[in-house]
Amino acid sequence: MKKLSWLALALVLLLSACAPNFGKQNEVVQTKEKSKGQAIIPKYNISDNYYRTILPFKPGEARGLVVNNINTRYDLNEFEMGLMRIAQNSFDTDKYYFREGQEIKADTVRAWLNRQYTKEQLKKNKLKQSENVGLNPVNNGSEANPSSPIYLAHILEHDYLTKDDKDNVKLAGVTIGLALNSTYYYKVQVGDGTIEKEEKIPQTEMIKEGKKIAAEVVKRMRSMKKLANIPITIALFKQEKKTSVVPGNFISYTTVDEGNSSLNDWKKIDEKYYLFPSTEAQNDHRDDVISFLNFKQDVEEYFPNFNGVIGRAFYIGDQLQDLNITIPIQFYGKTEGVGFAQYVTGLVMQYFPKYLSVSVSVTSVNGQEALIVKKANESEPFVYIYQ
Repeated sequence: MKKLSWLALALVLLLSACAPNFGKQNEVVQTKEKSKGQAIIPKYNISDNYYRTILPFKPGEARGLVVNNINTRYDLNEFEMGLMRIAQNSFDTDKYYFREGQEIKADTVRAWLNRQYTKEQLKKNKLKQSENVGLNPVNNGSEANPSSPIYLAHILEHDYLTKDDKDNVKLAGVTIGLALNSTYYYKVQVGDGTIEKEEKIPQTEMIKEGKKIAAEVVKRMRSMKKLANIPITIALFKQEKKTSVVPGNFISYTTVDEGNSSLNDWKKIDEKYYLFPSTEAQNDHRDDVISFLNFKQDVEEYFPNFNGVIGRAFYIGDQLQDLNITIPIQFYGKTEGVGFAQYVTGLVMQYFPKYLSVSVSVTSVNGQEALIVKKANESEPFVYIYQ
């Protein structure tokens, strides 16, 4: 019995010595913001693809608006994470710290998302000329027959801070995402109710209007004291239709130099998401779709009456970067789920190339059952069975 007690104590001491001490890794710094005080920078970074975040965490000023203005949760995730990806072209993850946007206030974003108004419309809505700051074009038609669509759906701000040798942090750069509508939705009165109509916006028209809006946004930002001189990156995001099961994508971005108001040349972003299987994916990336269909066929052989494997594929140029697969299954027991996860893991390693990152989420009516992750250029996958 005494031997077991000593063994348990030794094991506790060993685990205590090996466990990471995250408390000691955090770094306390001084802020130079409006409300001065101490902030914490976590020293541990989970990946070079992410920025360390200033703590305590402050929600973005316009945080509540994004859910109302973005069509799908897929668009919402890509809009936020894609903007952070673009920021890495201007702001190094080793030198800059991330903070949700604090400079462009929610009321300002809300006002900028409006249409421009005519004098008659201002009078009708009891607005002052100073409030006529909408970035979307005026509607000279009617609600049922608008003269122009609403192009700009949302504005997202991300702030990037740096630290000096005296441990002071300050705002050093900003990225702005402009979410643009690829489809314009509007309501039409029919009898006692309304119906929603939609109008497809040509991409060339959307980009042209987006660039005009971007120039005006930068001009207005430069009139704000804290944004007058810092470098700005501004990017155009095409959001998908409300019914889409894949996210939209960023299509171009530009930078504005420190203390300048002129936009540099626009750079094209060649990124796109595809649904696997789909006609569009088959036409554009036939070989990748065939690999997916072979994988799907073998999954369905395990459950003959099942037909629900879908994938979301992310491309940069013509190169498939990530493939996220969802398999919804009805299991009758936990051991069946374990066996199925093992089987699917083998198929992942068999059908998809080594350079490709693949994740498979196996779900049931009870929620997540298993997660399988194969990272690019790694020979061993990660498999987690939910308890």
